[in-house]
Amino acid sequence: MIVLAHLLNDRSGSPRVLKTMIDTLPKGERAVLYVGSGGDGLLNETGVPRRTYWYRRTRNRALTLAAYFVSQVHLFLTLLLSRDIARDAIIYVNTLLPFGAALYGRLTGRPVIYHVHEVSVRPAPFRALLVAIARLTATRLIYVSLTHRALLPIAEARAVTVYNTIDPALAAQAAAHNYEARSGGIFTVLMLCYARDYKGVPEFLRLAATLAGRRDIRFQLVLSDADEGTPPPVVTPNVTLLPPTRNPAGYYSGASLVLNLSRPDLAVETFGLTLLEAMAFGAPVIAPPVGGPAEVVSDGQEGFLIDSRDGAALARAVERLADDEGLCRTLSRNARATAARYDRETFGRGIADVIAAARSPAGARPA
Repeated sequence: MIVLAHLLNDRSGSPRVLKTMIDTLPKGERAVLYVGSGGDGLLNETGVPRRTYWYRRTRNRALTLAAYFVSQVHLFLTLLLSRDIARDAIIYVNTLLPFGAALYGRLTGRPVIYHVHEVSVRPAPFRALLVAIARLTATRLIYVSLTHRALLPIAEARAVTVYNTIDPALAAQAAAHNYEARSGGIFTVLMLCYARDYKGVPEFLRLAATLAGRRDIRFQLVLSDADEGTPPPVVTPNVTLLPPTRNPAGYYSGASLVLNLSRPDLAVETFGLTLLEAMAFGAPVIAPPVGGPAEVVSDGQEGFLIDSRDGAALARAVERLADDEGLCRTLSRNARATAARYDRETFGRGIADVIAAARSPAGARPA
């Protein structure tokens, strides 16, 4: 039995990876998912029993932090009072946030696997607390890239790297898609992210404003938390705000270029799942020159590695691609080939190996 714990049920990268992980579990493996309440995202579609524990987000950071700690007490007590969790169950904690499940696993002598996705946790004392709990409780830690593993060392002897993959249904749609650099004469630049400055939203909007004179270049922005009361940004006429979706295939299939403009000075991307998804559709990408994206994207091969603070370089790269369909086709072929290396089978084997190691007598407790 595997008890899975996650906090935010939305459409961002970490629940996408968790959903894919659940899809790779062998038949007959019993699983149950504990997830924070108040969300209506991808984790509603996992196919495993889902139980919610209390959690609420607000626009007030202090209230949200207080609600978070209350949620982890509730998660811990909910697990402790459950009577149907097998004695040999594995506790699978997705991201550092659901530490209530990790403490439950340690207290009851059950193996704890952490699947870590983040690195830029703030404020610093909060990050230190989460890391300390993970170090105390984790039997195994899964990182999503080698860079991630180096940036957030917790317990190296218990750490492994398993690169992300994409949802199989999305992969099938990607395989059937024929990339075109332009549609109806328009070069479409797409970005999907949270409505946070560190994700590069201001840089995206400045880029669009810089290229506002190019009527053949259009920009599309998908804000994953747009349905949570986040005020929409002020945009120029060449920008279209698109709603979050459970199936982003329609967005990727219409994209000429996909951007990840995370600010390297504010947050280092550990992997960049939207980049891999875009590349599977054959879309060239622009990614940060640091972090996990730099392990997946090679500058000049699948796209370009550009610091989002360099607005002039971004504008030159977008115009270069918009004016060179041959280059776009070359990058598209390379992008598909690279994305194919991050396949579901390799991901599934990596997760299965970690679960098996956690179940072994030697891996039953943290070192």
